[in-house]
Amino acid sequence: MPDDGSAQSTTIWPLPAFHFEVTIGTTGDLKGAFSEVTGLNSETQVIEYRHGNSPIYSPIKMPGITKVGNVTLKRGIFKSDNSFWDWYSSIQQNTIKRQNVVIALLDEKGATTMQWTLSNAWPTKFSGADLKTDGSEVAVHTIELAFETMAITNK
Repeated sequence: MPDDGSAQSTTIWPLPAFHFEVTIGTTGDLKGAFSEVTGLNSETQVIEYRHGNSPIYSPIKMPGITKVGNVTLKRGIFKSDNSFWDWYSSIQQNTIKRQNVVIALLDEKGATTMQWTLSNAWPTKFSGADLKTDGSEVAVHTIELAFETMAITNK
């Protein structure tokens, strides 16, 4: 029987980055099709330490505080949909409604294979579409999110 490649697709080929889904909030208030997600990164600071009676004349390095960057989401503008702006404009005197954000990488059948969960996210920046008379692109707006922790799970 000839090999159809289905066994290879689970072990050899990496997943494409273009099939994903973003859900903001536990009820999926802002679930939808996004064109781009950037900034899924985490960094651990290095603490250098050397105790006084160490026979080695260089410091040891230990892990310190872990920091996460901001995530940027881009999506097309739809008629009568101001959900990004409404969330961003609700920032007043630290009363912002924080949301959990789930970014799911999907396989060819639409099932989640890997998932990034961002906890306590809130918008720090909103950018409207770049409008130009000679353009033929879709109108896209951008929101930048700050969050506290990131968890990665495989399904």
